[in-house]
Amino acid sequence: MFENLVKKNRSYRRFFENEELCRETLVKLINYARLSPCGANRQMLRYYIACDKQLNQKVYPGLRWAGYLKDWDGPQEGERPSGYIAIVREEQVNKVHTVDYGIAAQSILLGAVELGLGGCMIGNFDQAVIREALQIPENYEVLLVIALGKPQETVVMEEIDLDGDIKYWRDEQQIHHVPKRKLADIIMN
Repeated sequence: MFENLVKKNRSYRRFFENEELCRETLVKLINYARLSPCGANRQMLRYYIACDKQLNQKVYPGLRWAGYLKDWDGPQEGERPSGYIAIVREEQVNKVHTVDYGIAAQSILLGAVELGLGGCMIGNFDQAVIREALQIPENYEVLLVIALGKPQETVVMEEIDLDGDIKYWRDEQQIHHVPKRKLADIIMN
């Protein structure tokens, strides 16, 4: 069961935009993050939610979508996320626990998959645009934006070719291919 959740938890970048997300669903996903472990139990992360069309339209221009897909500028209108969760922390807190937001994001995304949703962690974004769109105070740093919605694309995993290329790609049918290393190639002892 858990393995299936992990396999379904891909980076989805195209969604059924008309399938709206309600605030309660995003709050439920944030609760999974809240319940996840964190360094020294400091619980320093905070979350901002966007799930209405007007707010989503303000967030979207600040996002950069898929570095390996050079000829693709991101989802078109009608394919954009139905919601976003921005993970933030106060600028003054101890930054030693940098893995906390990755753990929180993974909990959010696994919860999304369980609900029939999908998402994408976006670490490449315009800090100022996201801050302004979500009215995030200056003393908070935006760490990650998670795009969420009902996936409109198929993502498949396949073994890395002999050339070792890790770059994801799309075929003519717009199926998203994600190369993964063999298990035997990553266990070192």
